Amino acid sequence: MKTFFQSFKTKILLLSFIFLSTVTLFAQEPFEDSVVITKTDNNLQWGACPDFMPAGCEIAVLHGDPGKMNADVFFKVPANTLIPNHKHTSAERMVLVSGELEVTYKGEDSQILREGSYAYGPAKKPHSAKCGDLPCVLFIAFEEPVDAFAVEE
Repeated sequence: MKTFFQSFKTKILLLSFIFLSTVTLFAQEPFEDSVVITKTDNNLQWGACPDFMPAGCEIAVLHGDPGKMNADVFFKVPANTLIPNHKHTSAERMVLVSGELEVTYKGEDSQILREGSYAYGPAKKPHSAKCGDLPCVLFIAFEEPVDAFAVEE
């Protein structure tokens, strides 16, 4: 009797191992490629900003689909450019890559972003900005699809 149970336990352990190995093998998702991009990368595809944004404003998608959640972009404006009051459906996580940018959120004091500065912008909160004496490039990570809507002051 003991041999039957020992053999049965061995078979159960072996089947369990095979099952878990198979599940683990099929459950693994392929890794996506890593991405490294600079503001001067020749492969960047710069496109126009929404119509209410100033002339010379451009945006480039760095990662993701701007029509879906979690897209990253570069936002670029010429020196001495005013970015009109606007809002986004999504919160924004931003790092100023180059230039100097004065940002003003509704009901708050203006903040100066310098190269390397991090800023968080709440979803749907109106804000405006002014780029300083050098062109500004801003990295923005959007949680929701990328959008921008003009807001009357």
